[in-house]
Amino acid sequence: MTCLFPTEAPAEVIRIQHLWARYTHENVLEEINLSVKEHDFIGLIGPNGGGKTTLLKVLLGLLPPSQGEISIFGKRVKEGRVFMGYVPQASEFDRAFPIKVWDVVRMGRLGQRQLLHPYNSEDKEIAAESLRQVGMLALRNRPFGELSGGQRQRVYIARALATQPKILLLDEPTASVDPQIRTNIYELLQELNAHLTILMISHDVGAVSSYVKTIGCLNKRLFYHGDRLITPDMLEMAYQCPIDLIAHGVPHRVFPDHIHPETSL
Repeated sequence: MTCLFPTEAPAEVIRIQHLWARYTHENVLEEINLSVKEHDFIGLIGPNGGGKTTLLKVLLGLLPPSQGEISIFGKRVKEGRVFMGYVPQASEFDRAFPIKVWDVVRMGRLGQRQLLHPYNSEDKEIAAESLRQVGMLALRNRPFGELSGGQRQRVYIARALATQPKILLLDEPTASVDPQIRTNIYELLQELNAHLTILMISHDVGAVSSYVKTIGCLNKRLFYHGDRLITPDMLEMAYQCPIDLIAHGVPHRVFPDHIHPETSL
């Protein structure tokens, strides 16, 4: 007789309850509730200014919430943020600045030591393993400014991995890279998801839905059902209008036309 044991439910790593956040007098996040489980891979989409980057800043402790509660592995943000690695949006930089790939990745170890203490052998091993994970170890001595956009993104991910996180936060990791490199980065993130929980912001709706496990729409309020399905209702509530998705540069409608009551008669 075969005895079947129930599979243990994944542990909760982030809990957000009734979260509100604002800049000056303007609310940017309103009544956000979200439970992130171990090894989740969540993609967040939504319009510009909808609060996606703000949500990451709140999770990292860079912006205090005006209301609500956040716990990371059951701890307050101040203690729990040590479990998170962060890959920010790509920004312009001086390509002539004399820094090598190895030095960029080792920056991820700065928070693991006392101020002004030199890197030790453990730091070097962790930095090397982080580069190996993203396929960039062979370029460790290459000037960072000589890398392609996709290679730089891999180095930024390696820097985040060097913090030895349990949760990886990414803000538009595939912006400004060509489609093939974008696919490579998403495939890399899928591999990392085997041992990391991932929360990623993206405008790339079609690609995100192919790689993440679940999708949410964020525009001040979060529309999330713990599913990878993007429904017309979710998009219209988040974007406040009917949405046409674009694939390969050719517009095509994947949902039925939105019909207003006054035009349906």
